[in-house]
Amino acid sequence: MTRVLSALVLLPVVIGTIWFLPPVATFALTLVAAVLAFSEYRSLAKALGAEVPMVSGATLVALLCFAVWRADNTGLVDLFPNVVHLALMAGLIVVGAGAVARGRPGPASLADAAAMIFGAVYLGLPLGALAWTRGGNGAPETSSGGFVDVLDGRVVVLLLMAVIVVSDSAQYYTGRALGRRPLAPTISPKKTVEGAIGGVVFGTLAMTLGGRYVFTSPLWMLALLGAAISLLGIVGDLFESLLKRSAGIKDSSNLIPGHGGVLDRIDSWLFAAPVYYFFVRFVA
Repeated sequence: MTRVLSALVLLPVVIGTIWFLPPVATFALTLVAAVLAFSEYRSLAKALGAEVPMVSGATLVALLCFAVWRADNTGLVDLFPNVVHLALMAGLIVVGAGAVARGRPGPASLADAAAMIFGAVYLGLPLGALAWTRGGNGAPETSSGGFVDVLDGRVVVLLLMAVIVVSDSAQYYTGRALGRRPLAPTISPKKTVEGAIGGVVFGTLAMTLGGRYVFTSPLWMLALLGAAISLLGIVGDLFESLLKRSAGIKDSSNLIPGHGGVLDRIDSWLFAAPVYYFFVRFVA
């Protein structure tokens, strides 16, 4: 019941922000999620022996998130150049300078620096890409005849949400009904090969059927996109499970009752969003 109630509170907030508010509100929501997820990632890193500073780390995550979100965003192109590479270089300098300032030579120095850079890339880039799909393509938000004439950022990002939800649900129910062979027993014992297949099949169908109303791409391309998103969602989920199991932690936090932490909720998105961003920006 707690899990259901949490979902009933969070879903209207997320969907309402995406649909009714301007694109910057979606970016603000992803930025909050990125910082909260980084705080949880920092706890995982600490359990694994790496010290990641909160303020500079969260700032770097936010900077990378912003840099990807505003890439080619209408109205900002002339004001800001594409700053993704600048943000990455700034992060490298900050991490190196911070390590020197701490003045503690030892084997942990490289692990600390690597954990901070990886955390920023792991969270900031995918969530920035996700926010871009809502408001980064500069397309007017119009539609007619049941088919979107131009890319409506609201529909584009909600389609990704729907595909991931369908894939995750199909994994769970297919796994419960037909699951026999473990997918990754040392990482996530409850996941099965059959469940993964079910998630990929239904996720592919969801993108193929839903995508035809959003994109003009051929059905075979939408099917490939759906399969890629579903597969990468599974990889993202397993990767976060690997981090948690390595750290001896069940959930990244208890922030969301019945669901664990923010990182637990967005782990699939972090690996699925980049390929979706690539498709929307360069293919669709």
